[in-house]
Amino acid sequence: MLVKEEAEVKVIMTPAAKDFVTPLTLATLSMNPVITEPFNSDTGTWNNHVELGQWADVMLFAPVTANTLGKMVSGIADNFLVTSYLSAKCPVFIAPAMDLDMYLHPTTQRNIQTLREAGNIIIEPQTGELASGLSGPGRMEEPQEIIRLLRDFLEKRNLFHKKKVLVTAGPTHEPIDPVRYIGNHSSGTMGFALAEAFAMMGANVSLITGPTTLPTRHPSIVRTNIQTASELREACLKESPSADIIIMAAAVADYAPETFSARKIKKTKDTLILKLKPTRDILSEIAKKKRKDQILVGFALETEHERKNAMLKLQAKKLDYIVLNSLNDPGAGFGITTNKVTIFDKQGIIHEGTLKDKHEVALDIINAITRSSLPKKPS
Repeated sequence: MLVKEEAEVKVIMTPAAKDFVTPLTLATLSMNPVITEPFNSDTGTWNNHVELGQWADVMLFAPVTANTLGKMVSGIADNFLVTSYLSAKCPVFIAPAMDLDMYLHPTTQRNIQTLREAGNIIIEPQTGELASGLSGPGRMEEPQEIIRLLRDFLEKRNLFHKKKVLVTAGPTHEPIDPVRYIGNHSSGTMGFALAEAFAMMGANVSLITGPTTLPTRHPSIVRTNIQTASELREACLKESPSADIIIMAAAVADYAPETFSARKIKKTKDTLILKLKPTRDILSEIAKKKRKDQILVGFALETEHERKNAMLKLQAKKLDYIVLNSLNDPGAGFGITTNKVTIFDKQGIIHEGTLKDKHEVALDIINAITRSSLPKKPS
């Protein structure tokens, strides 16, 4: 199917894969020699995994077993497939396929999540009849659907070519003394997922992030680390004028201590009264200076009257879009890998999502705002 789509296809097989299908079959179909070992005894030459990893526009694992998932996570490069994966510079799509108990095992699920967090794109298996005779999750996604996903991805790869995107992520820490601070539970995962997704679609991304342990991977992401709301404001005011799209996903402190103690405050029997002052409204400042051709997206985390409060925030701050998170939705919010969002523009809801991994939610957010921002075709 890939060859019919006019793709140039090269196949790597593990030694165990040859028990299921012959290299000759896949070489005939792909119209390229199949690689199974680092050394080619027929030609007396080495297969270069680094060169292959740099050659590909996309690397597709379909199917991938629990064993190979574990090797990819741990970096166990004892076959040509994993060595090529570790050398890949391109997006990697992974389509797991195994029996339902293996797929649902906590170890497998952790490995899949680790690979997802490393920036790989997981093609979730379907529920259906399995080789064991059982029925359940673990059946590889249908080839037609995998081809569709690849086609959609490659069509969007240059969607934001030469566009500059500013993304803020993570919490801010407002210091009380050298030891303590006021903060929140934001991990930065949502903002980082958005930054990676925009970069994969060709954008030059400026990521301004508060304290987090998350890494950035894509070479098109320029990262600025900040601690406080005032540092975030300074960085945003510097970067926002040149941005085409601004995504304000950071969880900014609304208040900061009025004074900072240069020395650690010692515990006493007395009540400690901490005076707080409001921080500057960064989102409103950027909105006031926004160009007509810029897209400005805010986030709202609410616990009551969620939709009403989100629309009020969108209108008050003159945003183009607002992404609503509700802490009343199980599995959404801070400190977890999943999220559920509702996206509004000035007319109301344009996207109502389901609970998904935050990397998938990032794609939903990008799709929703770009689709809504495109000029309407005349009827």
